[in-house]
Amino acid sequence: MSPTTVETEYEAHNKAMEATIRGCRQAIGEMAGRLIECFRKGNKLLICGNGGSAADAQHVAAEFVNRFLFDHAALPAIALTTDTSILTAIGNDSAYDYVFSRQVEALARPGDILAAISTSGKSPNILKALDTARALGITALGFTSENGRQTMGPKCDVCLIIPAEATPRIQECHLFTWHVICGIVEETLFSTK
Repeated sequence: MSPTTVETEYEAHNKAMEATIRGCRQAIGEMAGRLIECFRKGNKLLICGNGGSAADAQHVAAEFVNRFLFDHAALPAIALTTDTSILTAIGNDSAYDYVFSRQVEALARPGDILAAISTSGKSPNILKALDTARALGITALGFTSENGRQTMGPKCDVCLIIPAEATPRIQECHLFTWHVICGIVEETLFSTK
């Protein structure tokens, strides 16, 4: 294992990013298309994840609700990671495995989309949220790594699988792909060019 330096991290980042661009182009386009259709019909996006992926869920919700590259009408996006009373009530009274699935059950309506983010693809609360989306007939988008192909992939309508193993690289590529999706959605719905 080589020592961690700016150069080795940059090289690993670039390698993961190039593989993501090559391997995930179709999934990115399909996800953007589904979100455009969802928002055009007045439906909403629910997003969930744990740890760094929870931060990504909040980041992406803010990009849609506020703005990404330019000002526009707010788009309905909710990070299911932010209500501490709901999270702790479900975690304490039921189990942490249900912190997202109960919110999907409460908030999702036909035409909505659930985006589930998990670097490992094995988080029980993410898998249960995807199961609930499936049971409700809600479109499910997954963001994971090769480790989640077998666990998350079958539960998603579209699953973006980052071709990397290291958690930092997976998270960097997830955020990059989200930014591409945000740009496509925003430009398609609001650009006057």
